[in-house]
Amino acid sequence: MAEEELPGVLILDIGGAHGVLENLAALLKKHFCLITMKEFLQNKKEMSKKIQSIFVFECRPIIDRELLESLPNLKVIGNSGVGVDHLDLKMISSFGVKVTNTPHAVGDPTADIGMALMLASARRLVEGNVLNFPGS
Repeated sequence: MAEEELPGVLILDIGGAHGVLENLAALLKKHFCLITMKEFLQNKKEMSKKIQSIFVFECRPIIDRELLESLPNLKVIGNSGVGVDHLDLKMISSFGVKVTNTPHAVGDPTADIGMALMLASARRLVEGNVLNFPGS
């Protein structure tokens, strides 16, 4: 399938402080034509017709009424995180747009970190490391 035929997905950017991670962008490119917010803002008229999805990564791009009004073919907003409290679901649904998220994506890693912190605390690992290796 040629890139022109792939559905367009709006992302903030690739890499950088708030952009989609490069390896994740590579995966998205297999299924979507990636359009960065910069590209969209430079050519809103043409790009707005191509965008069918928005990929929200680390709460960005910010989804507001102005953005939704400028995307007539938008069908879905995919949120890469667990919660959707940063999205106005009522406003988004008024545009006929669906919202998805990944509620179980970080369950196991969160539990792993929680257990590690409890064990480190119970065994005083951080204090022991500082006592054995001053200045670290």
